[in-house]
Amino acid sequence: MAFLQISEPGVSPDPHQRRIGIGIDLGTTHSLVATMRDSLPQCLPDAQGRVILPSAVHYAETSALADGGTQGAILTGYEALQRQAVDPANTIVSVKRLMGRSLHDIESIQGQWLPYALVADHASQGMVRVRTRAGDKSPVEISASLLAALRQRAEASLGAAVEGAVITVPAYFDDAQRQATKDAAQLAGLPVLRLINEPTAAALAYGLDKASEGLYAVFDLGGGTFDISVLRMEKGVFEVLATGGDSALGGDDYDRALADWVQQHSGLQAAHAEDRTAWLMAARACKHSLTAEDSAVFSAPAGEQVVQQIIRRSDFAQATHSLTQRCLQAVRVTLNDAQLTVADVQGVVMVGGSSRMPVVQEAIAAFFGKPLLCDLNPDEVVALGAAIQADQLLGNAGAHDVLLLDVIPLSLGIETMGGLVERIIPRNQTIPVAMAQEFTTYQDGQTAMSLHVVQGERDLVQDCRSLARFTLRGIPPMAAGAARIRVTFTVDADGLLQVHATEQTSGVQAHIEVKPSYGLDDDTIARMLQESFASAGEDMAARALTEARVDAERLLLSVRSALQADGDLLTDPERQAIEAQMQALEALRAQNDATAIEAGSHALAHATEAFAAARMNRGIQQALTGKTLDAL
Repeated sequence: MAFLQISEPGVSPDPHQRRIGIGIDLGTTHSLVATMRDSLPQCLPDAQGRVILPSAVHYAETSALADGGTQGAILTGYEALQRQAVDPANTIVSVKRLMGRSLHDIESIQGQWLPYALVADHASQGMVRVRTRAGDKSPVEISASLLAALRQRAEASLGAAVEGAVITVPAYFDDAQRQATKDAAQLAGLPVLRLINEPTAAALAYGLDKASEGLYAVFDLGGGTFDISVLRMEKGVFEVLATGGDSALGGDDYDRALADWVQQHSGLQAAHAEDRTAWLMAARACKHSLTAEDSAVFSAPAGEQVVQQIIRRSDFAQATHSLTQRCLQAVRVTLNDAQLTVADVQGVVMVGGSSRMPVVQEAIAAFFGKPLLCDLNPDEVVALGAAIQADQLLGNAGAHDVLLLDVIPLSLGIETMGGLVERIIPRNQTIPVAMAQEFTTYQDGQTAMSLHVVQGERDLVQDCRSLARFTLRGIPPMAAGAARIRVTFTVDADGLLQVHATEQTSGVQAHIEVKPSYGLDDDTIARMLQESFASAGEDMAARALTEARVDAERLLLSVRSALQADGDLLTDPERQAIEAQMQALEALRAQNDATAIEAGSHALAHATEAFAAARMNRGIQQALTGKTLDAL
């Protein structure tokens, strides 16, 4: 292969080499992966040409292994959805709504419409887990299966390992939910460059595509989350002025609201898990049909009976009125936070599959009093924006020169005496950011201070989300109020928090990198990584096969080019020997044996060594023809 690497001095043998970065939209209903190709973002399809991966994971029946153990297949995407109707208890959908949540947090979600059982994992400080035939699975593990499927798709499509990923999260995700997302990415073997808010990613894709400038609202209604962000786009600077929303509001809630409405008007009930799943699927089908039609038929089993109900657009609007009003209320609050009026907003970008609902579009258009911007695919725009950001963070030549100024969605503070919250970083503060306040002791001779970090907008600790607790020890004994403890909050570009506490006179310090109450500690992640080694082995094998095929293809192309240029240097038997090795390698490329393909590549490289030397000698002779020693 020596002749393949010949290049001019100072010139790269591969001048177009780029670092491989991807953007991932990990959605409630479906997920996508995108990358930059020819300076444009593009969603990557699967082998069947589908860019969407349904956010569904199915734990199949176990099968016996040769060593006497058992293994159950983990299916994702369309394969998983095919099992939803027949095995709903082991087919997990909408797992994004469970990320970073305790069982108490999602009691409203766990109502009659949830087909699988949820349990609390006390070892993980209350993180909810899903009961499956493969054991109790955390939302982090389930999400990791989806992220691993997207990573494998990207590597198969691009023919190389992913060097960095930007993953989008709802703007209103709190610290616990963001940390859970990073944990899932780590478990899936993804090097995370950054987490960015979904509306920001959408604005990035929209703004670069349309070269828009000014004040825009991004209305992002997905399957399980809702965000509204107000951004200023100006000369490559994307500044988020305010963000709001609801991380427990989305298309799934519209499905459940319609199912509840049908129960009330039909007098029939979905009694079993299979029936509940069928009702939700029927509600979703009606919702999709009503996007284009004025009416649709709701049909689902109810025990021994079948419910048949004609649903009109007006019925759907009535059933979901309260949800649409929740969206509008969040819009009002966010505009108020940004100190803007409706008239200040130049356009409203609609993002997320659920934003296609006419009832939503009509309400938002009426509120803003201007046409909505829906010309980009609402399913893909978030992933495309994430791919643009990944390309920039990897430092690829020609990457878009864009500055993102995102904000923190919820205020951060600490508990003070009486269970009150003292805010240190207010919401909608541009990140990354560091802010500090000074506190003092409450009692004479106090030598330690317990610090309780919380997140939320309420004044009482009990109404906010607990993130972490740690203790500053070694405070010199002084009179109450004499000590000066400086508490510094630092939020990075991912929206994740670090807290430092320093006693000013003595220099005593304490520090914590906040792992939220419903996140995973390092030991837990290590254990889960060990448990996933079986699938990791499969991933490594798939990656090795892809790399072997790509290397073989490059070698074959180079040898063909060399034969075309300098084939006259070879005798007929020598050329026939090389061509025989090429045919053998072509046959090996069609197989699924990476070792055999690599051996074939080595054999072809060895067979061309003498040819490479002859080509080099010819090149030297041509370069020296007509030259004298004095001229050299």
